[in-house]
Amino acid sequence: MRHAGPITMLTVPGLSCSGAGHWQSLWEAERADCRRVEMDSWDDPTRDQWVTGLDRAVRAAAGRLVLVAHSLGCLAVAWWAAGPGRDQLARIGGALLVAPPDVDRPDADPRLRRFAPTPPGALPFPAVLVGSRDDPYATIARLRAIADGWGATFVDAGAVGHINAGSGLGDWPAGQQLLDRLIARAERREGQAA
Repeated sequence: MRHAGPITMLTVPGLSCSGAGHWQSLWEAERADCRRVEMDSWDDPTRDQWVTGLDRAVRAAAGRLVLVAHSLGCLAVAWWAAGPGRDQLARIGGALLVAPPDVDRPDADPRLRRFAPTPPGALPFPAVLVGSRDDPYATIARLRAIADGWGATFVDAGAVGHINAGSGLGDWPAGQQLLDRLIARAERREGQAA
């Protein structure tokens, strides 16, 4: 069952945005509660551009939010959360962070290296980081280390590549289950705070 509550999901794609077959795009088409963050440059990003784009999207969205990031979008979320003057952090109920690349690798794509180093320190909201055992952009050990550093729950998705359209996941039901659990957790926290 799809969750349709007062929380809005902001999807934060990675490099080149998420095409029509990507699970983020499919979720946006299927779920009324999903909105895509628009960035100034999907193919030639800078960290400042993407952090500013995410901040602009958070400020423009109404109510409580859950961030749903893929690949380099995960780094944009982490850098946004670590930045100064983030008065919107209290509105973030959680983040689903899928397949962040290892931007610290010496052989990483130069566009990814613009987001290095990986921001240290725990995220200020609950997070789930999903990694694949055969992701070409980060080893499973590195993904676990990033999750630990960010204080995120780690989920091993098995050997499914970069968890993108090329992984053949369709609308990725297992990911939607993780998202729905994150939403329910955010709603419980909100109810306890009321």
